[in-house]
Amino acid sequence: MNLITHIRFLVSLLLLWIGTADVYGHESHLSSCQPFHGSLNNLHFRNPPRRVLLAPLLSRDPHTTESPRWSEQPAHILKAFYRDRYHADVTVLRDVWNWNDFYQEVEQIMRQSPPFDRIIFISHGGFDGPVLKNVVFWQNLEIIGGKGKLLQYSEAQPGLKNVLSVTYDTENNPVFSDYMATRWPELATMKRGDVLRYLKGLEKQIQPLDRACYDRYCSPDRLATSPENLHEARREICQTICRKPLFDLKNSAEISPERFFHFTKTLSSLAAADGMIFFGACNPGSAAPEKMQEKDETELLINSTLAGGPHKSYVHLVSKATGRIAAGPIGESSAEDIVNRVIMLETRRPQRNLCIATPGAQ
Repeated sequence: MNLITHIRFLVSLLLLWIGTADVYGHESHLSSCQPFHGSLNNLHFRNPPRRVLLAPLLSRDPHTTESPRWSEQPAHILKAFYRDRYHADVTVLRDVWNWNDFYQEVEQIMRQSPPFDRIIFISHGGFDGPVLKNVVFWQNLEIIGGKGKLLQYSEAQPGLKNVLSVTYDTENNPVFSDYMATRWPELATMKRGDVLRYLKGLEKQIQPLDRACYDRYCSPDRLATSPENLHEARREICQTICRKPLFDLKNSAEISPERFFHFTKTLSSLAAADGMIFFGACNPGSAAPEKMQEKDETELLINSTLAGGPHKSYVHLVSKATGRIAAGPIGESSAEDIVNRVIMLETRRPQRNLCIATPGAQ
């Protein structure tokens, strides 16, 4: 059985399944997504859809055995569904590993194609929307009055700017200062945690050890007072603390209105005025937790003042910012869940765990 036949077979099974008893059965799609109280028939998005954009977002997670291209399979199934049922023209994005990839690809599409009736993201995500690899989009090194400061801005979710700063005294260690002055652009290719580990390793190589400090805490006499199995760990700690630090590194996260509205403006250009944007991931339709926010916590976008916020969910925020209907699952979602929810939505089947927001809702 070739790939196309296999996909069509899966779609047929799904269509057969949605004709059976509704496991998500509820009188309203929107029971968890107030204040919209109408039925799906009252939602003014184009039906049937004629043009569909599928955006499977790719991810490499070293801590799982999951394929980094897992999102492509549900995209194939939905492509067959829209073509078979609606004879729609379906475009699928390719090799989107980070948001730079996304913008480059859709820029070409916007120049060549009219707007889409559906834009469907399939990805990992959370309360603040889809997640991709955290990639540096701006960095700069500034040296003023003997003080050096490296700033990096990176982004895993559109509008959430991750800020890394490395500050140092240029007179402290000439080798370190020379490295920062000539090779700082190389840090942009590293993960945040790897930047710290790399610079601490460099510090260990080039910064002299404070022998008095080391003997005070890790001399043979001092080590004798602790269990032998802890000696190596204690020596490593002494190797770290008994050196004058060469730098101070800080990480933080903050709202970037410019990056967020760049994303939503792109979505507005891609989606027809009567189109719909669907976020197939975990939690974009979930209500934002009501709690005090720290700089390094999530839900920053929903709880911000962007587009007249705070908003009840990410789909409410995007709908308000784009002027388009937006939808997304409430709670956790698998690849199969995403396919099922899209098909049930298109065939006007009720389901519990889907939030649909209109531009007038907040």
